[in-house]
Order: sequence, then structure tokens, then C-alpha cells
Amino acid sequence: MSNPLRQLPLVLATVTALLVSTACAGPAGRTAGPGPSASSTPAPPGTPPAADPAARAAELVARLGDEDLVGQVLMPYAYGDSATRVSAGSAAGNQKLAGVDTPAEMVAKYRLGGLILVGFSADDPTGRNQPTTNVDSPEQVRKLTGGLQEAAGTLAAGAVPMLVGIDQEFGVVTRISAGVTNLPSAMALGAAGEPPLTETAWRAAGSELAALGVNVDFAPSADVLSDGRSTVIGSRSYGSDPKAAAAQVGAAVRGLQGAGVAATLKHFPGHGQTAADSHQGLPVVRQDEQKLRANALPPFSAGIDAGAWMVMSGHLDVQAMDPGVPATFSRKLLTDVLRGELGFTGVLVTDAMNMAAVTDQPTGKAVVRAINAGNDLVLMPSNVTEAYDGLLAALRDGSLRRERLVEAVTRVLTLKFRLAGRTAPELGTLNSPEHQEAARQVAAAAVTVLRGSCTAAAVTGPVTVTSSGGRERTRNLLTEALTRAGVEVVPSGGAVVHLVGYGDGVGDLRGDAAVTVGMDTPYLLGQARSKVLLATYSSTAASMTALAEVLAGKAKPTGRSPVPVSGLPRSTCPAG
Repeated sequence: MSNPLRQLPLVLATVTALLVSTACAGPAGRTAGPGPSASSTPAPPGTPPAADPAARAAELVARLGDEDLVGQVLMPYAYGDSATRVSAGSAAGNQKLAGVDTPAEMVAKYRLGGLILVGFSADDPTGRNQPTTNVDSPEQVRKLTGGLQEAAGTLAAGAVPMLVGIDQEFGVVTRISAGVTNLPSAMALGAAGEPPLTETAWRAAGSELAALGVNVDFAPSADVLSDGRSTVIGSRSYGSDPKAAAAQVGAAVRGLQGAGVAATLKHFPGHGQTAADSHQGLPVVRQDEQKLRANALPPFSAGIDAGAWMVMSGHLDVQAMDPGVPATFSRKLLTDVLRGELGFTGVLVTDAMNMAAVTDQPTGKAVVRAINAGNDLVLMPSNVTEAYDGLLAALRDGSLRRERLVEAVTRVLTLKFRLAGRTAPELGTLNSPEHQEAARQVAAAAVTVLRGSCTAAAVTGPVTVTSSGGRERTRNLLTEALTRAGVEVVPSGGAVVHLVGYGDGVGDLRGDAAVTVGMDTPYLLGQARSKVLLATYSSTAASMTALAEVLAGKAKPTGRSPVPVSGLPRSTCPAG
């Protein structure tokens, strides 16, 4: 099956020449504001649509005015849980961000190519740049996304759906959890080590996102975790082995896109190579180029080979390849390496532009630098008005070449045409038995024993479940699962099963625990004294059910740690 994105280089030259010649007439008369620009040219009556997405994108981009072109490369967030009706507080947030009251008004005023739904939770390492939340319930999200598409339908580019994105990685970065199937973390999938299970699980997740009206998922993380101190990547990674992680990433891409949702490989060229957090500053990657190419790039190559429609550039100072320049702004990394060497032809989106790593310059300047470097879509600019005005001014003064902007918009529209015409599944598909089974299977395959006998991880007698602070919900999930599995659970006096997770340290361990369970990265288990150490890498209901089955002696812990833990084996069970 041919890939329309591969045809873009052939299409872009013609489109660019056409738009450049049109621009010679002068854009001075164009005005910003809601709706299609005056210079947008309708197709002649009776013109049949082109057969493939790339050609259809070329036809549409040739009719767009400057304001429309600029808007199509912006993907901000907005305040409010409805497209058209928001609280006074949300309206105030939108006024500060974009000079409008509602998300629908933002779409119309700036002719937006997309919008990201945002949210946060207590254990979320990305919470620093999530100033609000748009997600409450599946029904609310479906109404919100429908309202956004209705607003986008009035634009000059309204022949295609707008991009509605979300960070639904699962694990610690999960934007919507209520009412949907919750997969274990990427690291849990890496521990399971079965790409077919990964693909099936992500296909289930993708179909549920599609039912919510989301057509872009900023997942999977293709970051190979070479620095175990990382808390910002951590269990978002499939592991430390490039080859194994590559297989998992490729499976996730096939699953998501098989359900009609664009997958996004992130954070190019690899955020797992440093423990620093780009939400707080610019991380410096110090590995030499040979190590980077061998360790960091294979999952991106695998994802591209699997047909990934999007890649996210990372806010990373890669010293060996373009020192001092964040990858977000590095033409060498994005254009020469990602496109030239790895052959990526899809949409390249920045990481959030409101992160501390890139907010040391005016918004307008930053977004122009990002597009000039090779990004096609700018995610979450700090101020939408400044981003839009900066791009428009740069286009007109020549500091942003028209050919580069046309190239970016053509890629964005090609993706949109790929997504167009798909019928969203009904909300009834959410949490279906089939999807729950996919989550159950991969969670069960992930459970790992790092200390204790492979065949004797079960507990005998009554059990008391404890945890580090703030994990009452997870304790309850495990208690209920143990009870279902036939294990007696008592408030105190039983064999202690102690749960630790994201953000916990040595002080959160219990010396008297018979079993200690790691529900995030397993590194902390290396300092635990328990006779039995288990890892689930996740705290979902499926993961707690799988853990209970092991503790009850009804299942074996067949997973293998996808990262090395000091003083412990990958598993005490035989390989294979």
C-alpha cells in the first residue's frame, strides 16, 4: 500500500511555486480575523477531488491565504470544558492566552490547525505546563471535540477535520482515565516483552480515543531510558534496550494508527539520555554521536518504518550533534537527521512551547525559529496572539520563507486528509470487555519478580496492604483484587504487602514488608529489604488484578525488568 506522505516531496515543489507566484501580487490587503481570508480561492465548480491525501492537500493549500497558512501550523491549548460555553475563570484564561472567551472563538480567530486537550494529576511529571484541564468525562470530551470540529468547519481549511490531540501515554501521563480502558505504563509493556500484545492494547486505546473525537495521540514515547535517575521519562519509556524498545514502539504505532488515530514518536532525538527535565530548563545530552545513534535513534527508526504519521521534537541540547541549540530549533537534527537520514516525511510537531526550556525568548520569535528549523506544527505556544502575529509578520518580511510554511501546511493537511471521512466509534466501545481483556493480558505479562522464588511469590495467611502516602485508591484496588482471588486481607497483623510508586524514595519503604511492589520504575526496589520484590510498573486496576493473581499463587510473574536495577536480576524466573 503506497504511503501518501512519501509523495509530498513531489507535490510540494508545484504547490510552492504556485503560492510564491500568487504572493507576488502582494499580501498587503489581507486582514486577520475570524473566518476564511479574502484571498482564499474556492475550487472551480465541478472540480473532482484528488485521489490521495497528498494531492488533495496540495490543492487545498494552493487556495489558502496567509492568515490561513499561519493558523494551520498552530496547535494551542484552551481553557474550558465546552467549545462554546465556559466559566468566567476559563474565559479570563482564554482572554489572557488569545484575546477570546471560548475555545471555538480561538479556533475561528486564528484559523487553527489543531488544539490539544490538557489535564494533570498528582503523579504527572508533565503537570508543570498543564495550566488547566479540558477533560472530565467521556460524554463531555465527545461534546467538546464535536464543538471544536464544528468551529473548524467554517474555516477555509474546513474541508478537513482539525487535529484534536491529547497526551494519553498511560501510566503517569494519562489525561483521561474515567470511563475508559486504562492500559499499564509503557515500561509495563516493555516488561511484558510481547509486541503483539502491545499492538492489540494500543489498538483498543486508539479506538476509544477515536470515540472521544480525538484524532492525535502524543504517544508513544520512543525515549530509550539510559539514565535511571530520570523522573520526567521514567516509566514512560519502554526500557533501556534500544532493540526491544524499538519493537514496542513499532507495535504501538501500528495499534494506534490501525484505529485511525495519529501516533507521535517523542521526544526526538531521545529524552531518555538525560535525567534533566525540560519542563524546568534545557537538558543537556552529553553522549557522543556514536552512542546516540546506537542507543537513542533505533525506536524512532522503527516507528517511522511502522508508518508513524507524527514525530515530536524534544527540547534537548544535544552536544555531540548541534551544541547549544535546542533540538526544537536545530535544522541539523530535524531536517538533516530526522528527515534526511531516517526518512521521515510526516508531520513534525514541537514539544510544548510553554516549557521552561524554550521560554527564554519572545513567543513570536520562538515559533518562527521552530518552523524554520523544520517543525510543521507548533504545540502549546505561551501566547496564541503573539505566536500567530509573529509567524504572519515573519512570512511577510521574509524571515519565514513562504516555501517552508507551505511545506509545513501541506504536511499538516495531508495528515488531515488521511484522517478525514472516518466514522467515530460509539461511546459504547469504551471499556468494552474486549478492550479490558487486552489491558488485562499485557498487565499480567508484565508482573516481574526481582527477588524471591519464581514459583513461590505467593503469600500465605492473611495479608495487610500498605503503601506510601496518597495511594489509598490503589490500596483499595489491590485489596478488592486479592479478595476476589481468595486471599484474606486484614487491616493489620497480616503479612505486609507494601506498594511504592512514582516519586517515592527510600523513606517510603517498609523494613517489615514481606513483599514490596514497585508500581513505577523498579529502581527503588534495589534498596528494599523484603524477601519478595515484585514490579508491576503501573497502578491501574488491571495491574493490581494481575498482582493479586500472582500473590494468590494463581499466576506466575513472567515479566522481565526492561531496565537494570542495581543488585537485582531482570527476573528470578528463567528467561523464555
